[in-house]
Amino acid sequence: MNIVNAIILGIIQGLTEFLPVSSSGHLVLFQKIFGIEEPALLFDTMLHIGTLAAVFAVLWADIWAILRKLNQPLTAYLIIATVPAVVFAFVLKKPIEKAFETGQFLGVCFLITAALLVMAELLSKRAGNANLKKAADMNWLDALVIGILQAIAIIPGVSRSGATLSGALSRRLDREFAARFSFLLSIPAILGAAVLQLKDLAKGGEAVTGAAGSGIGVAAIIAGTLSATVVGFIAVRLMLKIVKEKSLWGFAIYTGTLGVLVLVDQCAAHLVF
Repeated sequence: MNIVNAIILGIIQGLTEFLPVSSSGHLVLFQKIFGIEEPALLFDTMLHIGTLAAVFAVLWADIWAILRKLNQPLTAYLIIATVPAVVFAFVLKKPIEKAFETGQFLGVCFLITAALLVMAELLSKRAGNANLKKAADMNWLDALVIGILQAIAIIPGVSRSGATLSGALSRRLDREFAARFSFLLSIPAILGAAVLQLKDLAKGGEAVTGAAGSGIGVAAIIAGTLSATVVGFIAVRLMLKIVKEKSLWGFAIYTGTLGVLVLVDQCAAHLVF
C-alpha cells in the first residue's frame, strides 16, 4: 500500500466514522468495488486510533468534565449504552465476521440506516422544541434504547452514529446533547475495536503485512492515521452543527439510494457482488 492509498483510506474512515452513513459499510463496499484485500491489522488499528484522537480533540471539555467526576449519572448512562454492543459482539461474533467478509446484507443495512434517520427526523419534528431532555433529564431507559440501536450498528451498513442519534432523538433528547452523547459513546466503541485488534497484532504476519503479504511502510501508516484524525475532527464538528441546526434528511436520502443500488447489484446486476 502506498501513501496515496493510505491517505484515501484514512479519509474514508475519518469521514464515514462520524457521518451517519456507516464507515464499516463503506469500507466493505470499497473493498468489493476495487478488489482491495483487507488492510493490514496494524494499519486498521491506527486508523481507529486516529478517529479516536479526533473525538478527544473536539469533545475534550466534555471528556474532562466526566473524568473529573466519574461518579455522575452521565458516566452510568454511557456504560449502560455500551453494554448491549459488547454483548451483541460476543454472542454473534461469527455471523458478524461473515457479514464483513461477504457484504451479504450490505444493501438491506444501508436501507435500515436510512429508515432510522427518517424515523428520527419525523419523531423529532413531531416532538418540536417543547419539553426536550437535557443531560440532567436523561434516564437509564434512554441510555438503554440508544445502546440497543448501537448494538445493531455493529453490522456493516448500519451507521453507529446514525443509529445512536436516531435513538437519542426518538427519546426526545435535545438535538445538541443527542449529538454530543452519540460521539462520547463512540469512544468506548472505537477503543474497544482497537483493543480487540491489538490482541491479534501480537501474532504478527498478516497483522503487519496484510493478507496479500505486501508490507505497509511506516510513512503510509502515519499518513493514513493523520488523514483519519484531521478528517475525523472536521466530520465531528460538522455533525455537531448539522444535528443542532439542520436535519438528517440528506443522509437518509444518500444511504437509502446507496442501499437500493447495492441491492440491485446483489440481486440482478452482479457487477460488484
